[in-house]
Amino acid sequence: MSHLDRLRAVFRMALNLPPDTDVDGLEYRAIPQWDSLAHMALIAAMEDEFSVMIDTDEMIDMSSFAKAAGLLEKHGIGAAAL
Repeated sequence: MSHLDRLRAVFRMALNLPPDTDVDGLEYRAIPQWDSLAHMALIAAMEDEFSVMIDTDEMIDMSSFAKAAGLLEKHGIGAAAL
């Protein structure tokens, strides 16, 4: 499973979305499920899945799936560009 597929799975799980939901274009607060509490759960799930530590500035800046993929790249996780 690619890093992006793993990230998609993390998004779906943390945001309680159906398994077939397209999350690639998802942005923070674009759906009711992605509120501030879910954002923290998503950050924690990403940290667990990819064994990274996400700092406060990164948490605030991570406002979309694309930014989450870029954040993983910054941490050395080989997420390909969308």
